[in-house]
Amino acid sequence: MTDDDTSPISDYRVVAELHHRMTTGLILSLMTHKGEETAADVVYRLFRRQHSETFLPGLEKLGLTGLPDAVASAQYHYLSNAIGTVKVEYMPESDRKAWIRYPPPRWIFDGTAICGVTNAVTIAMMRGWHAQNGESLGNPNLGFVCTGMTTNGDPGLEGYFYEYDAPLAPEDRLRFAPDEQAPIFDSDAAPTVDSADWPALRLAKAERNYALYYVRSMFAVLLDVFGPHDAAALVHLTARLVGMQFYDVTRDMLDLTDPSRQGFADYLERISRAMGNGSARVEEDDAIVVANEDWRLMKPLQPELLLAWNGIWEGACAVHDRSLTLDIAIGNGADRCGWQWRLSG
Repeated sequence: MTDDDTSPISDYRVVAELHHRMTTGLILSLMTHKGEETAADVVYRLFRRQHSETFLPGLEKLGLTGLPDAVASAQYHYLSNAIGTVKVEYMPESDRKAWIRYPPPRWIFDGTAICGVTNAVTIAMMRGWHAQNGESLGNPNLGFVCTGMTTNGDPGLEGYFYEYDAPLAPEDRLRFAPDEQAPIFDSDAAPTVDSADWPALRLAKAERNYALYYVRSMFAVLLDVFGPHDAAALVHLTARLVGMQFYDVTRDMLDLTDPSRQGFADYLERISRAMGNGSARVEEDDAIVVANEDWRLMKPLQPELLLAWNGIWEGACAVHDRSLTLDIAIGNGADRCGWQWRLSG
C-alpha cells in the first residue's frame, strides 16, 4: 500500500469497516458452511500467521523490547489493539504476571455475530497467538492463562501472561482458570502512545491496515486449507453479503448521496484511493472505468481471490442500483497488482 495523505480520515475508516466485517463474515461463513472444527482450525492458522509476521516487529516498533516478557506481551496486546481501535484493558501485577482483557463489544465478533461463534473458535485464536508469545521471545516458561471468554457468556475475554518457574510443554502454554477474575482496569496507569507520534490521520491509517492485514492473512490461510476454487467460492459469497449489508452505512460515512452511476463511481474511486492505490477515472459513453494502478496487499494472492474479493463492490453496487453491472479486469505483471472496475448500465 502506498502511504499517501490524499484521503479524508472518513475514507480510511470506510476501508477499515468493510474489511473488518470481511474477517468477521468469513469466520461466520466457515462456521455455517464448513463446521466448527474447520472454522477453529482456520482461526488458529490465521492468528498463528498474524503472530509470526507482526509480534516481534511490533514489540520493537512500540518500544517494548526492554520489558519483562509477561509485561511486554500484555502491553503489546494493549497498545497494538488500541491503535487498531479494538477495546482492550491492561492490568499488570508483577514482572512475571500481567493481565489483558477484551471487554464487549468484541471487535472481531461485534454485534450479534458473537452469537454465532463458539468457544472452540475463541480458544483457537488464543492458541494461535497468546500461547505463542513465549516461544517467539525465547522464553519457554511464559504462558497465557485464560480466565474468561465472551463466547461463554463472560463479560469479556480475559487472562494473564505468566512466567512459570519451569519450561512449559506446548500443550500447557494455554491454560484455563475460570475461578480467577481480572483486576479492575485503571486507564491512568495504562501505557500510552505519544499523541504527537500518532495524530488522527496516522491512527486512521493504522485502523485501515489492521483490518486489511487480517483479510490478507485470512485469504492466504483459506488458500492453504481449501485451494483456490473452494476458497474463492467462500470469499465471494461472504464479500457480496458484506457489500450489500454495509453499503448504506459506508456511503453515509463518505457523505455521498448521488443515486446515479456517477455516484457509485465516486464511491469506488474514494475507496480505491483510501486503500492506497493510484487510480484514474475514465468516463465513456456507456460506462465509467476506475483504473487501479497498484495495491501491494493483493500481490501474494491468486487471481481467483482478487475476483472473489470484488464481491464486496458487486454487493454494494447491487444496493446502490441493481440495474448497474460492475465488472473487474485484472492487470498483469509480477511487480504490480492492478485492476479496472468497469461500471455500466
